[in-house]
Amino acid sequence: MPHKPFIRTLRAQWLGQQLRALREERGMTLKLVSEHLQRDMSALGRYERADWPIRKGDVVALLDLYGFHHAAERARLLALAEDVWRTDRWDEDYGDIVDSSFIEYPWLEGRADKVCCFHMTLVPGLLQTRAYAEAVIRNAAEPEASESMVNRWVELRLSRQEVLSKERPLRIHVVIDESVVRRRVGGVQVLRDQLAHLVKLQALPHVRIQIMPFSVALHQGLDGTFWIFHLPEPYPAVAYVESLGGRLYMESPKAERFLRAYDRLSKSALSKDESTALMGAIAEELA
Repeated sequence: MPHKPFIRTLRAQWLGQQLRALREERGMTLKLVSEHLQRDMSALGRYERADWPIRKGDVVALLDLYGFHHAAERARLLALAEDVWRTDRWDEDYGDIVDSSFIEYPWLEGRADKVCCFHMTLVPGLLQTRAYAEAVIRNAAEPEASESMVNRWVELRLSRQEVLSKERPLRIHVVIDESVVRRRVGGVQVLRDQLAHLVKLQALPHVRIQIMPFSVALHQGLDGTFWIFHLPEPYPAVAYVESLGGRLYMESPKAERFLRAYDRLSKSALSKDESTALMGAIAEELA
């Protein structure tokens, strides 16, 4: 009976990326590593690409070869090696081994072909102007955060927007609640400039912004903001939600619920042209 193909889970992808990063930091080639460990070079490449699940013993051997001895970080990677087949939520069973930043949001963003999101309260970070982003970040920052730290966070957010202007830009489709384009984040001028920026982005073929009007009282997004990362084949889509309680990343089959919800939200929202017209009208009201 033939074996079922390995599902390239988010855990496997993250583990492979971490192992590749460690190897490259040490300046080692796959050929060199395979010779040291007496492993097949193509197999090591498949581990890094998450084409095949890596055994825990091989992870130990690689970490030893790379001189990576940080106890907590090793524990995280070895926990991943044991669970590379799992597709359930990330923070359900790891307890103190995995914190909320274990999977990097920008890492997913950079790997995705397309991102879909529904936002209830704010303009998504990839579409924010500098002034809007700074107002949002200052509001979220702890009182003890320094000015240099706030500025660094702003720069990091803006640098993430480069995915929209690269040779093969990220496709981004968003549905945002009407309250978002009326909420005066940073003041009238900041909102006016933000609306103008959104209208400008709408002209790009890889950007689609839709407004969920107040007239639609009940819809699939009432539980809050969520993101869906559509990764290149054969990787499954990943859903992401964030709250004061932490961050959750969900793969298939749990991500399917979000895919269906976004499809229904997009059908209920104003069209792209109608949304552009509404944003322009709101901007004129602010003048």
